Amino acid sequence: MPAMERERLVAHFEMTNRWLTQEVTGLTPAQLAFKAAPDKWSILDVVEHLTIAEPQYWQWVQDCLKQPAGAFVRPKHPDEETLWYGIDRTERNKTAAARESKGELKDGKKGLDQFLKLRAEMLSTAKSTQEDLRGREIQKSGTDLYQWFLMISVHSQRHILQIQEIKASAGYPR
Repeated sequence: MPAMERERLVAHFEMTNRWLTQEVTGLTPAQLAFKAAPDKWSILDVVEHLTIAEPQYWQWVQDCLKQPAGAFVRPKHPDEETLWYGIDRTERNKTAAARESKGELKDGKKGLDQFLKLRAEMLSTAKSTQEDLRGREIQKSGTDLYQWFLMISVHSQRHILQIQEIKASAGYPR
């Protein structure tokens, strides 16, 4: 992996790790459980979603690394589009049922610890892998493995912004 790509990937993971920690740490049970509307997610729901989705996304990375590199030549979009996904919340998509919050997480710290434990493994890989991430396509998506790896961090950024929206909602406990 070129040094600049590695630095960007590592920096993004470090940023989202710190940012999620800052957004969730110290919240009261009422703040964690608050929903702006019955059909909206609480902060606990968001954290639970991340603890469900990221292991699945990470497994896809592991599976892709088992495939030979070099066959994939060009992603269908530039890296900037992957980064933009984390910033632009104007388009909202419902997550797949396999990644939906089940309402089972009751402890924000426990969820955050679970998230950060897996993130430590991801960050270690980002810092050390010598694999060709650009030469592998993830699940016939038109996305290379580098972009997918970056997307994992970008996905959490998107949900961190969702947490900020929850905190800014009318009725959020102060």
